[in-house]
Amino acid sequence: MDFHTHGKLAKKLPFSEVYTNWLFTEAGKAGLDAVCLTEHFNTLGFDRIYGYIMENSEKDGDTFLMDGLRIFPGMETDMAEGGHILSIGPADAILELNRRLEPHKEKGSFLPFAQLLSLFREYPVMVGAGHPFRGMEEGTGNIPRLPAALLSGFDFIDLNGKDLAENAQKTIDRTKSFGEMLGKPVVTGSDTHQAFQYGCVHTDFAEEISTFAQLREKMNAGEYAIGIEPTLPFQVRTASMLKKALKQIHSLGGDYVEVLVSE
Repeated sequence: MDFHTHGKLAKKLPFSEVYTNWLFTEAGKAGLDAVCLTEHFNTLGFDRIYGYIMENSEKDGDTFLMDGLRIFPGMETDMAEGGHILSIGPADAILELNRRLEPHKEKGSFLPFAQLLSLFREYPVMVGAGHPFRGMEEGTGNIPRLPAALLSGFDFIDLNGKDLAENAQKTIDRTKSFGEMLGKPVVTGSDTHQAFQYGCVHTDFAEEISTFAQLREKMNAGEYAIGIEPTLPFQVRTASMLKKALKQIHSLGGDYVEVLVSE
């Protein structure tokens, strides 16, 4: 399972059914059984992504099955202090949260974490610290600097594939220490917007899980193993280059999706 993934190439690009289908197909080919779709809360067409999934999948518990891939709904939200907050939970809760966050989707209007946490607690969602140490040195990421009383509100910590590619041991050490300090489970997320990054990290459970209640129970009990593939740095670098190239194709008026899916 991958706890941090995206269903679009970039926030400002239109939603593409074909591209999202390509991503989910490639996730299965990469060996994943399940993903948390933590799409950016202010991405263009957020509700269209979930509408498409809900209309073209089989519902199983809290999840959606598309060509054998299990999708756990979620969202990634910017906080005013600087940093990204993950939330995963039932689709109706995620969609309602996204609608309520509508006035706070532009930079300068992001909610502070205390208000976000209060909002999230009105719904049956788990709250995660997304790549908690990214941007700390530059002052753009401040999750670890939040007051202890607020940090206790996290349900899990994201050991992030992009950060592992930059400095694996440092990322592992301080993320695991952060989780131990808070007494919260640390799980892995690739943070991918492109298929080549799938499978670089994974969190492995002994049995299939279809509800958030089951997932929370297994996470809190520590009944999982973390896998980090030796190919991770190459996968992340390749995915980054792909994203840059595809966005350039789009900016020049080309069809980046056709480039990927044409025979």
